[in-house]
Amino acid sequence: MLAMPDIPQSTPRPAATVLDEASLQRLRELDPQGTNRVVERVLRTFEGSLQRLLAQAAQATLTGDAESARHAAHTLKSSSASVGALALSRCCGEIETQLRTQPVAALHGLLDELQDEGQRVLRAVRDQLPD
Repeated sequence: MLAMPDIPQSTPRPAATVLDEASLQRLRELDPQGTNRVVERVLRTFEGSLQRLLAQAAQATLTGDAESARHAAHTLKSSSASVGALALSRCCGEIETQLRTQPVAALHGLLDELQDEGQRVLRAVRDQLPD
């Protein structure tokens, strides 16, 4: 019997595709001249929130705290979509839906995906910010 090669579960996406350009453009349109630094302020706020909520989701995974995991996923779902992190938003929506009927332990794969995608988004957000 031939051994099948390991196929990665998810192929890393280039940073440029992590954040939807159309979503970022909508943010830029709120401050066309950039004088109020709306995009920077939104991305910095999202960066802090993302770090905090990823840590909360990781802790919830360890402790089996469905309410904390659901809160983190719910909060990240819409904020991720607003900055163009659409894959992260979809993952959060799926976690939120599945937590209605399943315990946290049954969602370890999805919660791992949340952490992985969250880190990709974090890097992409930081790439958009001035030093």
